[in-house]
Amino acid sequence: MIVFIVGTKAELIKTIPVMRELEKIHVDYYFIHTGQHSITSLINDFGVKKPDIILYTPPKLSSRFMVKIHKASFWALPLVYKLQNVIKKLKPVYVLYHGDTITTCAAAIASSRTLNLFKKWKNAHLEAGLRSFNLLEPFPEEISRKIADRFSDTLFAPSDLSVKNLEKEKLNGEIIKVGNTIIESVFISLKLARKKRIKKPKEKKYVVVNIHRHENIKSKERMKKIVEIIKNVSLPIYWPIHDNTKKQIEKFGLFKELHNSNIKFSSLLGYIEFIHLLKNSTYIITDGGSIQEESLVLKKPCILLRKATERQEGLKTGINFLTKLNVNYAKEIIDMLESSSFKIPKFKNPYGDGKASKRIANYIIQNLK
Repeated sequence: MIVFIVGTKAELIKTIPVMRELEKIHVDYYFIHTGQHSITSLINDFGVKKPDIILYTPPKLSSRFMVKIHKASFWALPLVYKLQNVIKKLKPVYVLYHGDTITTCAAAIASSRTLNLFKKWKNAHLEAGLRSFNLLEPFPEEISRKIADRFSDTLFAPSDLSVKNLEKEKLNGEIIKVGNTIIESVFISLKLARKKRIKKPKEKKYVVVNIHRHENIKSKERMKKIVEIIKNVSLPIYWPIHDNTKKQIEKFGLFKELHNSNIKFSSLLGYIEFIHLLKNSTYIITDGGSIQEESLVLKKPCILLRKATERQEGLKTGINFLTKLNVNYAKEIIDMLESSSFKIPKFKNPYGDGKASKRIANYIIQNLK
């Protein structure tokens, strides 16, 4: 038996291609949802099976998890033992989890030999080896992925750089370069967007803003810089805003500076709608993680409002720009991207050829025998 452990939307988005690949070859799997995010709409949109078990009731608002680290620990610690008990009862051959969240960390520990000395299953980390080399940027994701890699038997790495990072750490897990499943997730979404006949925004040129990183929205100083950077954009802006981001902007009294006629706020979009919005944009301003990878798939410039990134591959393509929250540098990039002379440079996607899920599925099937 194969077990998938998923907690957040981002994890599921990147796990769906592997699930679909297994379904194509009629290999069944058991789906555990920890309840860190609500994922019902994603399951319906992508047509994958519903979770076999949900460990906690998913929150209605993302702000539930914008908490202090000691409070998050109170959720993570019992989660480890809940997962361990379920895994032991299932007696799987493989346990898979993705990314760098609380769920990822808990799943890796719960399925590890440290807690299961005589286990017969293997546990695998999808998207292993990402490193920002700063434990606080992003926080706590950098810590979560390092722990997950440390406790995993199999490390599915998305790029050459992630392989090198893992090799340097001399971990016990087997390192396998497979590419990044996000490429498949994006193309599946674009196909579904065409099927749903989602309309393009009326503007020919526009910018998409996406801000939600914990270390940014908790800091008034950082949010002031982010607002200052966004105010330099002359094109129309579409900003699907997270409820916790909105809450912090209101708390810091910064909304009055953003009430500009060129900014259109909305509630968060579904993944298919969001990818469709990105596809037709001129460029992206974000502090997110996976969106950096999506920008490479869609060939859209991406201004990164962070101090460090674990997705350093994109910085060498000529369309991902790490600002380190330097307002002047960010303005220079905005001016460059909005100039008529700017052209998207040619580059090879560092995350592979869009066949990562097939490689992962094939590897798992070979090890089921």
